[in-house]
Amino acid sequence: LNGKGMEKVTIQFEQIFKHALPAIQSKRDEFRLYGYPTVTNEEIWKYCIRKKWRKKNVSTMRIHEIVNGVLALTPAEFMTYTQIEEQRESNWFSDLNSDELQLLLSPKSK
Repeated sequence: LNGKGMEKVTIQFEQIFKHALPAIQSKRDEFRLYGYPTVTNEEIWKYCIRKKWRKKNVSTMRIHEIVNGVLALTPAEFMTYTQIEEQRESNWFSDLNSDELQLLLSPKSK
């Protein structure tokens, strides 16, 4: 997950993040117990903001709604989201120039 977008999300909801941090840390620790040692507090927060609450106004949510949302997060939900995001962000053909890409994508002539 890229740090630049995360910085904006964290700053935008910094006070809410601080209030929810104990729940986020607890969820991070739970993920580590389940074998996901690299998940960070910020990644969990980013998931909640961008996926779980994407249709909500987070700044008007009550703290118990936020804590409940964080604690209800499952490793499967989180990992599916992060895998999809990584696929969206990766450009598999970035090292190819336009001629190489055209050759790769054009059908073979017999």
